[in-house]
Amino acid sequence: MARPDPIELARQKLVHSVRGVFNDTAGGEQPVPPSDEALFEKDSPIRMVHADVVSMMIGGMAALLLQMLHPHALRGVLDHSNFREDMQGRLRRTARFIAVATYGHRDEAEKAIARVNAIHAGIRGTLPDDTPYSAQDPATLAYVHVTEAICFLDAWLRYVRPDMPLGEQDAYFRQFALIARKLGCDPVPETKAEAQAIFRSMRGELHGGSEAREVARLITEGRSAGLVRTVQPSLAAAAVDLLPPFARTMLGLDHPGLAMIPARLANRALGGTLRWAFRQNRHGS
Repeated sequence: MARPDPIELARQKLVHSVRGVFNDTAGGEQPVPPSDEALFEKDSPIRMVHADVVSMMIGGMAALLLQMLHPHALRGVLDHSNFREDMQGRLRRTARFIAVATYGHRDEAEKAIARVNAIHAGIRGTLPDDTPYSAQDPATLAYVHVTEAICFLDAWLRYVRPDMPLGEQDAYFRQFALIARKLGCDPVPETKAEAQAIFRSMRGELHGGSEAREVARLITEGRSAGLVRTVQPSLAAAAVDLLPPFARTMLGLDHPGLAMIPARLANRALGGTLRWAFRQNRHGS
């Protein structure tokens, strides 16, 4: 009887661990199967960017940090979620939505988008100064979308493909715009330059109060389980490194400085290992 290949066993264990991070395996949730009938073609920019585990985790953390600077987005999280008690669950649900909408079957993508829209319909309230907020506000949704698109792509450029042509980067924004419009975002950028311009135009609406700083600490220092707990320090350092200086100041976060040297090495090594593991996995990620 042939001995099991130790490299293959290690690869399978790694794939299983990563799937446990992004799927509620205890609840019977299965990985999202990539479909040939998705909203986007195979090997298109959005599918390449959104399929990379490490850069998406870094970009997702950076985007969430930026979103907490928008008073309406922050209030919605604090009033209508259990983020403080289950940060990993919140991030997992967001990651799963992105996966289904990007490379799941188009029917499943549309269902996932409809579920998010239905959830948003019930998220409304008032800020501490009695200003009303709603998760259906097109401008707030636009800010959330723009921060995600910019941060996902920036992390991909930094840790996976720094030489990605600008034309492909613009194609990424055009493709992501399809999901954004279905979610009610307005304005929606279709190029990198448009996304950066929208982000700059919204800077005056941002505020870095004590609650935003508290959530930032939870994101960067909170305890996670399993694989995420092991790599969280390097991922968090990379996320903070992606932020513009004004955002770090508003959130009370220091630039990682020299700590970024080992963090970048660790993130690039982890990313390469995971791409190797999932490329050899016949059943997708």
